[in-house]
Amino acid sequence: WLRTRSSRSKNIIHLIFVAKYRRPVFTNLMLNDCEVLMRQLASELNVIVHEFGGKSVHVHLMLQIPPTISIASVCKRLKGSSSYYLRKNYWEHVRKFLWGKAFWSPSYCCVSCGGASIETICEYIENQDRPS
Repeated sequence: WLRTRSSRSKNIIHLIFVAKYRRPVFTNLMLNDCEVLMRQLASELNVIVHEFGGKSVHVHLMLQIPPTISIASVCKRLKGSSSYYLRKNYWEHVRKFLWGKAFWSPSYCCVSCGGASIETICEYIENQDRPS
């Protein structure tokens, strides 16, 4: 539970970010770097990353977000900074799959984690088919 002076909350969400055009752009190394970056950015926003996983076309995050920050602003920060970082540091690889300035699809999927147990969702995210 997150506590503030006037509230208690447990807002846990499952986010999915998809690469532009659903292209298989991610390598294992890129996913590792993306995870480190997103954990750092989340920490700056006072957001807890419970789990991170991904495949060649998308990433999954399980986040606990304080009630003082919107999901949209968290997504904007995570997608914007990671897009810049990944295009800058992996350009030779990324340019084979993507063109223009966008790395991520403009949309995202956000699911409340109220229906399934946290352990079940963590297990699902951990068991993604990570590229070699």
